[in-house]
Amino acid sequence: MLSLLTALVLTSPVNAQSGETMQAIEALVDEAMPTSSAPGLAYAVVERGTVQTSARGEMLLGSGRAVTADTPFQLGSISKSFTAMAVMQLVEAGEVSLDAGISTYLEEFNGQAGAAITVRELLSHTSGYSTLQGNQSHTDQTGGSDELAARVNRLAELVPAAQRGQRWWYSNANYLILGRLVEVVSGATFADYIESEILEPAGMNSSFVADGEVHETIATGHPPWFTGRRPVADRRTSRVMAPAGGVIASAADVARYLAIMTNGQDDLISAESKALMLQPANVASPFYGLGWFIDVENGDAYHTGLSPGVETIAALSLSEGRGVVVLVNASSGMGFGLTADLLSGIPAIALDDPYVSVGSQLSAKLFFVMLMSLPVFFVAGIVGAWLLRAGLRAKSGVSGHFSLWFPLLTTGTMSWAFLSLVPNLFSVPLNTLSLYQPDMVILLIASSVTGLALAVFRLGVFYLGRNEQIQA
Repeated sequence: MLSLLTALVLTSPVNAQSGETMQAIEALVDEAMPTSSAPGLAYAVVERGTVQTSARGEMLLGSGRAVTADTPFQLGSISKSFTAMAVMQLVEAGEVSLDAGISTYLEEFNGQAGAAITVRELLSHTSGYSTLQGNQSHTDQTGGSDELAARVNRLAELVPAAQRGQRWWYSNANYLILGRLVEVVSGATFADYIESEILEPAGMNSSFVADGEVHETIATGHPPWFTGRRPVADRRTSRVMAPAGGVIASAADVARYLAIMTNGQDDLISAESKALMLQPANVASPFYGLGWFIDVENGDAYHTGLSPGVETIAALSLSEGRGVVVLVNASSGMGFGLTADLLSGIPAIALDDPYVSVGSQLSAKLFFVMLMSLPVFFVAGIVGAWLLRAGLRAKSGVSGHFSLWFPLLTTGTMSWAFLSLVPNLFSVPLNTLSLYQPDMVILLIASSVTGLALAVFRLGVFYLGRNEQIQA
């Protein structure tokens, strides 16, 4: 009945105001998509149950395979709202309590530091797990059906970085644990539960959950690649990350989901549970509910998503009954190929919110160009040090030795900053960052290696040359 109702809603006539909204969005896409260098895009707008969709471009760069409103994209962290809905279904069934400690349901937490963390704290990112703790790996290790259980076993052994309930700290760890909670309480795998209890009843027929396999029907991600783009090399979906980022859905299907979230009715979950999800969870989480960010100023709820080479956003107007989803099979580079105008501008128009373009990001572009230049500069320095070795070997005294050793200090500090500090600023290990910004990680490593090589080479030229002179 729910699927039939949703299908009927999708065929409702479009009013004049909705038509104007779509025209404004299309004008924005005309302007922003070329500068984003995104191969493809799909979006849908929901207004009081009426849904309109549009799509542009290709599923894979150069393939000629058109993106449509029914093309599945990996939703990234929008998936957290599905995991939260699954938990709320179990709460309504009396099988889970929001304020019970996680060790009540997952025995691996018994006696561990995180045993008392509540389900509500996991849902609202107030558990104490840090962003870095949740980003240690975004790929499957074995590909087996017990991948999620194994990851959560390791998470249970961690000491949370902060006391529970004291601060808001976005972490994928929270939703991996919740995904395992769904499995243990329901007796089904996470994928089977989401597909049978949410996707199928909602009429999301083009959607499914990551299973570790390659699916040709999915829009391929295109991460940044030295001011351009290239497709992701590994197109397998990640089973282990499914509760935090592995729901795969089309724009038309997400529109069905958003229509359900804004209809004020009891269906997949009660209207009361929907309202609870879409309001600040607690004092420590004033801008996040249960699986949704809350924009208090504009009266909206939203969630963004980032997968390798894919960026997404789903947003709701809590008072107007509006919703919008934008799916782009490209992710922003460092100043180049920015998708922000698409991902922020389309929702702003759809929900009648203020919006300012991100602009050209000239400073970010200059930084990236500088980063590309560093390895060339250091290699040129090595060549120059050899060609001018006579002058290098003539250095003497305090100032001479300072000029020889100081570059080792500066390039060593630079390498530490590039290989440790920068990943920590993103709250991800370098190997995880390479999935999302492969070109930048290559440049960070290349600059670090060539910079240290230059410093060491200069010292080698000096001391080996001096030894040869002494022996002569």
